[in-house]
Amino acid sequence: MDLSDAIKGRRSIRSYKKLDLPQDTIEKLLEAARWAPSAGNVQPWAFVVASSQRTKQDLSSAAYGQKDLEEASIVIVVCADEKVAEEKYGVRGKNLYCLQDTAAAVQNILLTAYSLGLGSCWIGAFREEEARKAINAPNGMRPVALIPVGYPNEAPAPRKRRPISEIKHEETF
Repeated sequence: MDLSDAIKGRRSIRSYKKLDLPQDTIEKLLEAARWAPSAGNVQPWAFVVASSQRTKQDLSSAAYGQKDLEEASIVIVVCADEKVAEEKYGVRGKNLYCLQDTAAAVQNILLTAYSLGLGSCWIGAFREEEARKAINAPNGMRPVALIPVGYPNEAPAPRKRRPISEIKHEETF
């Protein structure tokens, strides 16, 4: 699959078929995530793969009742290791770089899922402390994204994008 096609074809999927994912497919998603760029190659991330119905329900509750988290085959909880980022880059590492780095990992997961014929969604609307509790995350490991993944049960149409003329700005000296 051409990368441009994957970027333009990927959609946020919120309905999934009741099918399990093969372990090697999950490994491919995590392999893509670990190859994301990170500041200073610190790689300040951890990925919790939630497959039990109980954990997915707890994550759904943390995410204000978003039921797609319960329907998905798995939910990948992308966490930022604030401590390792702070050790290398201080406050900016803790408050910014580890979030940028995990965002890059999330995008790799989303694009890889699409390329494998899977659906996924980037969920950032959740109560962090509840999500932390649901996955039993240690201190310093901050949940930053929930990614339900599974076989899509819908095919949403593309959403409108702003034209380049509205988002491009030329430097001025």
